[in-house]
Order: sequence, then structure tokens, then C-alpha cells
Amino acid sequence: MKKSLVALAALAVAGVASAQSSVTLFGVVDAAVSGYSNDTEDLFGNKITTKATKLTNSGYNSSRLGFRGTEDLGGGLAASFWLEAGLNNDEGLGQTISGVAPTAQGGGGLTFNRRATVSLSGAFGEVRLGRDYTPTFWNDTVFDPFGTNGVGTNLISTANGYNSGNASNSGFTVNNQYVRSSNSIGYFLPPNLGGFYGQFMYAFNEKASLDPGVLVQPTIPAGFAFNDSRTGRYIGGRVGYANGPLDVAISYAETTLASQFYQGTTSKLDSGSIGASYDFGVVKLFGEYAKSDTKFDTTAITVANAFGVREPGADGWLLGVTVPVGPGLIRAAYSAVDYKNTTPRAQVFGLDEPKASKWALGYVHNLSKRTALYATVAYIDNKNGSDLTIGNSPEYFGNAPATLPTGAPNPLFVPNLTPKSSMGYDFGIRHAF
Repeated sequence: MKKSLVALAALAVAGVASAQSSVTLFGVVDAAVSGYSNDTEDLFGNKITTKATKLTNSGYNSSRLGFRGTEDLGGGLAASFWLEAGLNNDEGLGQTISGVAPTAQGGGGLTFNRRATVSLSGAFGEVRLGRDYTPTFWNDTVFDPFGTNGVGTNLISTANGYNSGNASNSGFTVNNQYVRSSNSIGYFLPPNLGGFYGQFMYAFNEKASLDPGVLVQPTIPAGFAFNDSRTGRYIGGRVGYANGPLDVAISYAETTLASQFYQGTTSKLDSGSIGASYDFGVVKLFGEYAKSDTKFDTTAITVANAFGVREPGADGWLLGVTVPVGPGLIRAAYSAVDYKNTTPRAQVFGLDEPKASKWALGYVHNLSKRTALYATVAYIDNKNGSDLTIGNSPEYFGNAPATLPTGAPNPLFVPNLTPKSSMGYDFGIRHAF
């Protein structure tokens, strides 16, 4: 009798709690057999190939484990939290903030690298605090038939995602806030605006500053070299309109990449894009144009720019299509990136700038609403020194190692080769829960 009363009391408490709040456990486990191949030529026309076959994750959807919950505060207000961790399920490890497995760092526990937010929402919209997706990333993934996952990921995302050695001169560089920003405040428009939507974000750099900097320069404490108090700041937004089969959005952001107070310099990355999709039922079309430019500000006295050298940047575009076929979906996309003003020499003498193009084709077969099999193949063509690759693996063709293995020939010179083409495939399974 006592046990029954205790059980009824527990159910009553649970009923009250569930009326006020809810917590959901969710996740995706995605695994694939993936292959990569890069080709180049040395100065004598000899073909060189690197290949790798791996068991990978996130070829269709990103593997993850998360918890989210909402509490109804009454009066139209709600408080929510969202904690989401990336998974490298092929190795049984979690991910670091950068998304890689923490093998070399020891351990392998979960970190909520994908999202960690708390928010308050109501008729005014939603205010969200923590680590979250940047507004400018959404166009790159929403208007890509492959959703920036696996070997089919568009080149706009690849170039932004640290793949390119040329990135240091192109505007796509060291932008660790391309996908997500930590320490951010975000605002989302309410969903009842007749199809209009929007997201705005400001991310703090959380760096300490010294004032007046000139007086304390000789005794800078450890970690304050050149006073990088402006590095890491992000401010951006995205607005769009979605109604029926149409979805169109535009985004823009400014990210502070580097700041050296004592030298009076600040490097920023301005990035923007416009994308759209239209679903005709029998076929869905996708398109995007993206533009990134580096901005170098200085207060120092410099020699006049006699040659009119401009700051580097890059343009990218994407065209894609999906076609439903019974329980499956055919996906195809073409994307390209053109670098500009990569070096003063290229500008002054009118040299051809690096560029790359990519084709991707795939098929998804849905076994149920939560389980799918998928296959994707892709090919990148690099020109004029562009070095984009598929899957960010194998590594680039680099210089000779500082110490050659015993018995290895001692070359007179080893050029720093870049891949002229890159191929890849994914064959995998995705299960969501």
C-alpha cells in the first residue's frame, strides 16, 4: 500500500513538472567508408598521387549527442537550453571545439562544441546566449544539397574551413568563427512575420586590453604580446523570406582575425552571401553567391601604395539540385571559388589567380524516417596554384622533411607541390534518434 502511494505521488510530481518543462535527448550516429585521392605533377611532369581509405563519420548528417529543454514561464514566455556535442563515432571519441577527435590531447570525453546555449523567447523573438551557429554559415549549408557534410560539401565551405594553404593570402583564412562563435549574444526574429526571418549575433573576444598601451609596452605580461585585444570579435546577421516552395536569404558579417595594438594594425574578414532555393515538387533547385574580403587597417605611417595593390579576397558560387525518387533522393551540385588579389606580384603583372571547381553527385535511400543509406562521389579541379582537397585528407603535398629517413635519396630540391585534382567518395549509413 505504501509503495503504491509513493508511486502515485511520484507520478503526480512528474505530471506537474512535465506541464511546466520538457527535456529531450537526441542525436545522430553517421558512419561511412570514405576514400580520397589527390593528384599533382612535379617540375618534370611526373605524376604524384596520394590516397587514403578510412572509416569516417558525418558523411550525410553530423554525428552528435544532445540535450535540449524548454520551460513554459507563462504569459507567452519560455526559457530554453540546448547542449549539443559532436561525435567521432568511428573512434568512439568526442570532439574538440575545432571538431576534430582529441586523440593527441588525451582523453576523448564529450564537449558541447556544436552548441551550448540558454535562451529566453516570447512574442518579441528569442535572445540566445552561449556558443551557437553564426548567421553567415547558414546560407552555405541550407542552400547546399549536401548540407556541408561529407565529400559533397561545396567549395565555399571548404575554402572557409581551413582546407586551403592559399587561404593565408585569399580572404578565407584562420576564421575559427566561420561555423560557430563562442561567447555570443544572438537575437532571432519571432516566427509570426509572414515568412520573414532573421538572426543577429555579436560575439565577445574576451581579450584583456592595456591602456595606455605605449607606456606599458616594455613590460607586457605573458600572453599579452602585441595586445591582441580585438582578435576574435564577430558581428553579423542574416535575414530571409520563406513561404511555400521559396526560401531566399542574405547574410553579412565582420570578423576580427588579428590585432597588433603596438604596431597599430588590425586585420578583419568581411564576408557576405545571398542564397535561395525553390521546390517544384519533382525537383528542388539551390543557388548561392558568396564573397569574402580581408581588410587591413593601420595607424602606422607607411610608404604610399604606388601600384594600387588591393587587399585579397575570394568569390564563390554554388548551383545544386535534388530529385525525390520513391523513398530516395538524388543530389547533385556544382560549386566554384575564385581567389583574387592573392599577391602584389599577381596584381601588378596581371598573373592568373588561383581558382577551383567541384562536381558532386549522391543518392540517399531512406529505410525509415530515422535511418538512411547514402552514397556520394565528388571531384575537384584546381588551377593556378589552388590547393583545395576533398575531405581535408590526405594531407597536402609539402616540402621535404627536415630529416630524411636513413638510406633515402637526398634531392637537390623539393618543390612545394599542390594538388591539381582531388577525388572522394562516401558510402555510409545514418541513424537519428
